Amino acid sequence: MKKYFPGPAATAAVTALSLALTLTACSQEAPADDSRDGSPGGALSHIHGLGARGDTLYVATHDGVHTPDATGRPVRVGDRRDDFMGFTITATGTFLASGHPAPGAGGPADLGLVESTDSGLTWREKSLGGEVDFHSLDTAPDSTVYGYDSANGLLRVSPDGVTWEDRAALRALDIAVSPAAPGTVLATTETGVARSTDGGRTFAAADGRLLSYVSWGAPDALFGVDPSGVLFRGTDTGPGAGIRWARVSVVPGGAPQALTVVDARRLLAATQDGVYESRDGGRTFERRVTVTSGSDGH
Repeated sequence: MKKYFPGPAATAAVTALSLALTLTACSQEAPADDSRDGSPGGALSHIHGLGARGDTLYVATHDGVHTPDATGRPVRVGDRRDDFMGFTITATGTFLASGHPAPGAGGPADLGLVESTDSGLTWREKSLGGEVDFHSLDTAPDSTVYGYDSANGLLRVSPDGVTWEDRAALRALDIAVSPAAPGTVLATTETGVARSTDGGRTFAAADGRLLSYVSWGAPDALFGVDPSGVLFRGTDTGPGAGIRWARVSVVPGGAPQALTVVDARRLLAATQDGVYESRDGGRTFERRVTVTSGSDGH
């Protein structure tokens, strides 16, 4: 029997299809398990965001925010079991999130922007309650908040997390803001990574590099992961020249669900079977938490 090995065009088509399916995925089913850790056997599922404060890892999921204990077992932070679709930790340590309230919690279907100033123990509504479900959140060095409104296919920007301006309309999965240039924003789309240099008002044509998630943790720490888990490091070559991507490694565990870059050496990635951490710039990874199912990411 003759074996078939797909060529570059076929591989790109499959990758684009995979990303397109992920772009439309947004499960709102109630968690099947009611245990403290949110899933049987201490494993998590449906990872939507990652963050760190010092050495403490935080995992935003379909069932609240969790952190691993000394044995690696995930423990829910606080009592809220909301479906946090978008999640980020600001430079000052404030948690920002969006998504949907837990089943039976009452209130509007969309959380808008909520914030926690005590590392996820308690949350309060910041703005847009009942109006917006941000699937991706990031902040600029000047504290400007960028949120991708998935329902409306719209980038929204706020100087303070309270008043918002609608900017470019686009179909994206993830966004990342430059830590050195507040007006530079990247968005992962079905045709590649699109770049804006005017605060998300307009985006240049995508560069063709199909990535699911991007994260820009420091001026010299831009990384992206493609739908199959291949990790790339990006170099910003300046306006008009775009981003140059170089392959680094493959994140273990299959399709990615989230990526957060802390700095040039420390990376956090969630895949189909675990939340992984790298301390050497993405060359090697160690599993911090077990993940089950939830392979559709957002």
